[in-house]
Amino acid sequence: MNMREIKQIVQGTATKDGAGVKLTRVLSRPNVKDFDPFLMLDAFDSHDKADFIKGFPWHPHRGIETVTFIVEGDVEHGDSMGNKGAINDGCCQWMTAGSGIIHQEMPKGDRMLGLQLWVNLPKKNKMTRPAYRDIRSDMIPVVKEEGALIKVMSGKYNGVKGPVEGDYVKVLYLDVTLNPGAVWEIETDKELNMFAYIFKGEAEFGGEKNYKNYISAKNAVLFTEGKNLAVKAGKDGAHFVLIGGKPLKEPVEWGGPIVMNTREELHTAFAELENNTFIKDNHPKEVKF
Repeated sequence: MNMREIKQIVQGTATKDGAGVKLTRVLSRPNVKDFDPFLMLDAFDSHDKADFIKGFPWHPHRGIETVTFIVEGDVEHGDSMGNKGAINDGCCQWMTAGSGIIHQEMPKGDRMLGLQLWVNLPKKNKMTRPAYRDIRSDMIPVVKEEGALIKVMSGKYNGVKGPVEGDYVKVLYLDVTLNPGAVWEIETDKELNMFAYIFKGEAEFGGEKNYKNYISAKNAVLFTEGKNLAVKAGKDGAHFVLIGGKPLKEPVEWGGPIVMNTREELHTAFAELENNTFIKDNHPKEVKF
């Protein structure tokens, strides 16, 4: 049995983004090569609405997909395709920015617990037509096992398919809750680059011979290549997401909310924002924000 072990532990850093939203930035530019095809991971966890209520007003994206998972909370959104809606308890929004989109995400209420993951788009798909998928909580299959509850948001687990898998990068995205002391094991695709982010509690990874130290909440754990991954929850249990995707191994040029392959492509994107040609023919011409 080829067991995945811990390759790297990344501790999130407290920061602000948007109009002043307090968050934990877990993955960002320094992690691009190791976590390929994943670019950024922001975690939100607050009971104080002052930490997040100002939200993320209208802003552009190009060249990526954003996957927003709200464990608890309510986020209203709108975009340049005319979509409007809300991401709330247990729901997920999978947005393909593609050739360019302008959107906003505005939290409501008194609680915000969730994640936003940026998935890189392959070079050949950077300028694809923008799209988004509203994944409601009742669309997400739940697998119950001894001491474990697994929600399949994307990809497939033990023959159970999630509502999406990713049109351009096939992503495994599982939301896993383990009872105190529970041991859970998953067979994984060797080609996937895989990591976990711990929401709550603590967990050990790597199988019986490799269990060494419990890793606490607000940390991401990158794993080595392997066929299987084993997790053991701590005394208070563990709640984490397990995410995997095949590395693109392509150059990354990153400028704020836009991620392309070359510096020239970045310059083009920002020039188009300036001259109001960023939104292509498959979008409304005028976007008010």
